[in-house]
Amino acid sequence: MKVLCIGHATFDIMLDMDEYPEENTKNRLKNIVGCGGGQASNAAYLLGKWGIDTTFLGLVGDDNYGNHIKKELESVCVDTSYLEMRGKTTVSYIIVNDKNGSRTPLTYHPTDYIMSDIDEDINPDIILMDGYETHMANKLLDKYPNCISVLDAEKNNDEVINLGKRVTYVVCSKVFLENFSNIKIIDDDSLFKALDVASKSFNNVIVTLEDKGCAYNNKVIPSIKINPTDSTGAGDIFHGAFVYGLTMGWDMDKILKFANVAGGMSVTKLGSRNSVYSLKDVEDVFNGIK
Repeated sequence: MKVLCIGHATFDIMLDMDEYPEENTKNRLKNIVGCGGGQASNAAYLLGKWGIDTTFLGLVGDDNYGNHIKKELESVCVDTSYLEMRGKTTVSYIIVNDKNGSRTPLTYHPTDYIMSDIDEDINPDIILMDGYETHMANKLLDKYPNCISVLDAEKNNDEVINLGKRVTYVVCSKVFLENFSNIKIIDDDSLFKALDVASKSFNNVIVTLEDKGCAYNNKVIPSIKINPTDSTGAGDIFHGAFVYGLTMGWDMDKILKFANVAGGMSVTKLGSRNSVYSLKDVEDVFNGIK
């Protein structure tokens, strides 16, 4: 099957620290790691690495960071024919707290930094979008109405919500679900109520719950237990593995359990690109816990 990923691409600079810094204090970094990032870009990288015919549509700068991202994607055979390169690449500075593996991204992404209209000829089986480049995403949905479509819903704005109403699957964050439903998720009861609200607007809703796993159809699929190093990109990797499961024709329970494993394993390494384990490694862990 052929997958098209459209959306955000950025260059991540990971600032590794013993703990989160206090304001107005001097601090030393343990390590600095740079690699590509961005929701749809990370998912495309995973799918290419796992052998899926994948194309990425997005915008990066005509600079060293943009060229680095392009080479990363091409190194795993992702088609970058429609990767637009102009201006300056978006850069994210991410503070990683070694004590708990949390990450705090600092990103500047101008609202007018969007890709140009393009006439592509991809004919995908699955489209994955992340709420960026929504104009092109809607054009793709118009052009390929019978395609399976997946939205990585993180931003809670009208453009993303309207896009969500058009796609096959909305795979959203807990924060998105809370904001959309106006329900604070504190337990399974509030979680299922929030999912019920979202299900009245979207076709199929899955919510990621970070280290708790994910949920759909009033069922929680727990994650694997791992000591985190850096959670950057874990959600993106979950989405990539979710799409991989769709290409394999798996049932939803297997897809979500597998995506949980891929996302859970990813938090053991610094940097999102570095956190994409091989398909065999993920399969070995997955098969070991069934």
